[in-house]
Amino acid sequence: MTQTTLITSKVFVTGVQVQAEIGVYRHEIGRVQPLVVDVELDIPTDASDRLADTFNYEAILKAAQDLAAQGHVDLVETFAHRLAERCLADPRVTRARVRIEKPLALAPHAVAAGVEIVLRRG
Repeated sequence: MTQTTLITSKVFVTGVQVQAEIGVYRHEIGRVQPLVVDVELDIPTDASDRLADTFNYEAILKAAQDLAAQGHVDLVETFAHRLAERCLADPRVTRARVRIEKPLALAPHAVAAGVEIVLRRG
């Protein structure tokens, strides 16, 4: 058998849909809007077959839902940054890429608008 070296591992979740109170415009205050969230995490892993040795996808879903439940956020950028920081709270995560689409932002003229950020530990 040939020896292999793991370069990087990525854990990702795409298309997470959450309802959040988000926006700075008068018509956005006090109402929820859909967000579509994609997260990609760099996490060193090995060939273990144990869930405890990995990053559970459900943690990403729960973090996005918890942030949305905390109340109004003005900017999508703020939501993305907070979600990335939550992911980086796990010491195994070395990099977090968070992309958030706000489907109603430019409707009906665009499918979505949003932001993508990348945070790295250190």
